[in-house]
Amino acid sequence: KSHISFVMVCYEEQANLILFLQPQQYSYPSIFIYGHRASGKSHVMQVLFKELELPHATVSCVECVSVASLFEHVLLSFFGYEAASLLPRSPSLSDFVRIYRQQCSRSPAKQTRYIVMEKSELLRDADANLLPALLRLQELVEDNITVILLSEISWDKFRPNTGCFEPLLLHFPDYSKVELQQILSLDRNPSYSAEFYSSYINILLGVFYSVCRDLRELRHLAALNFSKFCEPLAEGKVKETDTHKLWRNIEPHLKKAMQTVYLREVSSHQWEQMQQMEKEADNCLFFPLPKGLSAHTHVELPYYSKFLLIAAYLASYNPARTDKRFFLKHHGKIRKTHFQKKNEKASNHLLGPKPFPLDRLLAIFYSVVDSRVAPTASIFSQISSLVTLQLLTQVSHDDQLDAPKYKCAVPLDFICAISRTVNFDIVKYLYDFLQ
Repeated sequence: KSHISFVMVCYEEQANLILFLQPQQYSYPSIFIYGHRASGKSHVMQVLFKELELPHATVSCVECVSVASLFEHVLLSFFGYEAASLLPRSPSLSDFVRIYRQQCSRSPAKQTRYIVMEKSELLRDADANLLPALLRLQELVEDNITVILLSEISWDKFRPNTGCFEPLLLHFPDYSKVELQQILSLDRNPSYSAEFYSSYINILLGVFYSVCRDLRELRHLAALNFSKFCEPLAEGKVKETDTHKLWRNIEPHLKKAMQTVYLREVSSHQWEQMQQMEKEADNCLFFPLPKGLSAHTHVELPYYSKFLLIAAYLASYNPARTDKRFFLKHHGKIRKTHFQKKNEKASNHLLGPKPFPLDRLLAIFYSVVDSRVAPTASIFSQISSLVTLQLLTQVSHDDQLDAPKYKCAVPLDFICAISRTVNFDIVKYLYDFLQ
């Protein structure tokens, strides 16, 4: 236990509690572990299972696209390929329980077996009987097995309306500033002393801690900006102990980088280039692009942000009444003459982008994206990011929180370039280009 506590910095309390839950006979049927993103849930479980060599099956609810793949993965992890091959093509819960019991009678558990369900909040969208069955799987299969659910939401929001077995609850709280300092300092560059890197992390947290507590994002920011912090040192202008001079050099750089928190597509160097290009674009006399747009041609957007921008362009330049024809299956052939009216003879591209509500943007986005996407906070934050990058313009007032409206602020050649990177033929979905 002392070795495990050493490996897991800042997780000792949670690790010791999980170790305490391992009795000599049967363990608790199900444990619900919850906490915000990057709060150490998966890391603690991985270290415990590796150090104690416990039999376990780790299942990602994002990667398991069906119940069949879930059952197959569990049987494969505990009993091998032959057991997994006994499942029928479309197995039911009773098929899984039957095969598990057969295999368990041949290979009884010498110690508790564990099934870890990562991103388990997605189980709420699965079959209604799956989650209640997992919570009392120990009783169903008559084996010493514990199901551990890892989630970013609390049990009150997770619990099914129909009722189920109540699991043991374990909360992973957010890291304090001291804990973040301790964890991030472990990533120090071997070319520099531990004190020097710790002082850098202290400066970084002083700037970003008020707006970002995500360990993954802070780790990304630390790696991204460290070379800039070391520039005066590499040039021989200062020493490692001149913290004040190092701070004055990096402070404006970090404050600019604050505008790109959670925007993985924009590095700090790219952000400085964007600022410079915006100044040059303001001085352009002939057909100036929207502010900052020329700079964005050098920025690589995340995958879903590209589809959000494509959806925004379609919403800006297509009449709203054509959405069903473009984005619903079995719509039949669309003819432009059926939609034209006297006031629509002019091209929508010549008239400019029209505002559209948020719900229309999301409806088009979910239609054009080539995979199933849950309406998470990440999608909404990427919309805000596109507004920050001035690729979208919010035209409604700030106090209209219930119905925000936007306009797409990019030209046709820009959106065509974005569409080519995701193999999406946007011209086929533009009303102005119908034959």
